Amino acid sequence: MVKLRLMRMGRRHAPTYRIVAIDSRMRRDGRFLEILGHYNPRTSGDPEIVVKDDRTAYWLGVGAQPSETVRSLLRRSGMLGRMDQERRDAYLREALERRSIEEQRASDEPSEGLEGGEGGEGA
Repeated sequence: MVKLRLMRMGRRHAPTYRIVAIDSRMRRDGRFLEILGHYNPRTSGDPEIVVKDDRTAYWLGVGAQPSETVRSLLRRSGMLGRMDQERRDAYLREALERRSIEEQRASDEPSEGLEGGEGGEGA
């Protein structure tokens, strides 16, 4: 299973982290599949969070599971909110397309009502 997690970088007492896609069986700083961004908690003011949105969305789309820390970092960077909004928009577009197709089919079919005398009504 692929996980999205932090890899510690930097010198002693001055950590910075990479956000990486890594096999879950690898150790924390082991061989990774791809670098997806970085996180520097030591910047003045807000911590620096940089994420490659397209690649992170790809890994999440193929089933990679983010760690709790990475999930909170993605939420703080706004990336998860954008993904959720895109997913909702795609669902609504599909629903509208299905509805318009059903309405077209309903309008194209001849109405089978009381018009014809060929009903099975006996005399």
